[in-house]
Amino acid sequence: MHIPSKFKEENLDKLYEFIQEHPLGTLIVSAENTLDADHIPFYLQKRKNAQVILQSHIAKVNPLWKKVSDGQEVLLIFHGPNAYISPNLYPSKKETGKVVPTWNYSVVHVRGRIFFRHESDWIIQLLNNISDFHELNQTLPWSVSDTPFEFTKKLINAVVGLEVVIDDIVGNFKLSQNKTASDYSGVVNGLAASENNTDISVSKKMQQSERS
Repeated sequence: MHIPSKFKEENLDKLYEFIQEHPLGTLIVSAENTLDADHIPFYLQKRKNAQVILQSHIAKVNPLWKKVSDGQEVLLIFHGPNAYISPNLYPSKKETGKVVPTWNYSVVHVRGRIFFRHESDWIIQLLNNISDFHELNQTLPWSVSDTPFEFTKKLINAVVGLEVVIDDIVGNFKLSQNKTASDYSGVVNGLAASENNTDISVSKKMQQSERS
């Protein structure tokens, strides 16, 4: 992925936080002389040795775990909000007219090695971790233990766990950093006033980047 220096993000804390905010990853693998992609939510696991692992699970009927070998290199892409940027949002349009449309977006690419897990205890722990993390803001958080044991056991037997050991991670946060302060503010305010929720999300992401 080509990343202009103004948009490149390598701060690990920011990249990990981005994945936690946008956990649905696109898992891209090379198998049987073709490329394949699966869209899977991941749980970011920080271990005591400072190693970070991305964990998830797939249905056992998904042939991925049979086509891909343990330790094989894979690519994961995590997408943030994106928006079309009209030249009308730039104050400089009225001054010079020298502006063109563009697109603002944020993505994180992870290269790593994939390993499949079949142990019931490992899968149970993963399900607990995922549900506990995403249920934090619920008034009455749901937990795996809320379901009958036999029901949970049946589901566990129908899935395969997986984890990706991160070898390289980088972000491309293209959020108008290459614009003047005036044009930057024009984009932030213009998107914030939009009726499109995704536009509003991009405006918020830009404001968060300003503060970080």
